[in-house]
Amino acid sequence: MFRAHPRIGDAFWRVTLIDAALCREWLLNIGRREAYSRMAHLFCELITRLDAVGLAPDRTCRLPMTQLEIGDALGITAVHVNRVMRDLTAAELVTVRSRRLTVHDWEGLKAVAEFDPTYLHLGSQDEE
Repeated sequence: MFRAHPRIGDAFWRVTLIDAALCREWLLNIGRREAYSRMAHLFCELITRLDAVGLAPDRTCRLPMTQLEIGDALGITAVHVNRVMRDLTAAELVTVRSRRLTVHDWEGLKAVAEFDPTYLHLGSQDEE
């Protein structure tokens, strides 16, 4: 099929490369970053992905995950999630209230997270 329709093969190859890039970034996130940077990175990725489909106006979005689920994703306890969220809020980078995430200082959050969106392969989002 791929020989008969090389563009389909190209699409599958692209998806494979994107998946590998995501995997590498998350391995780095869990293995090398402190909890503060991990959470900042999670929030940056979430906002970037949702913004790409128009669901994060003004860098605000729903955050339906519980602190336990966020902790599981980041490899930290729910108690530590609470502390880190408090620290990110105190630094005036984000606010999480009523299951809504609002980013107040995008450049500051990206710096803390060492966030470079190019691994997401979202086109024009890569330049932000």
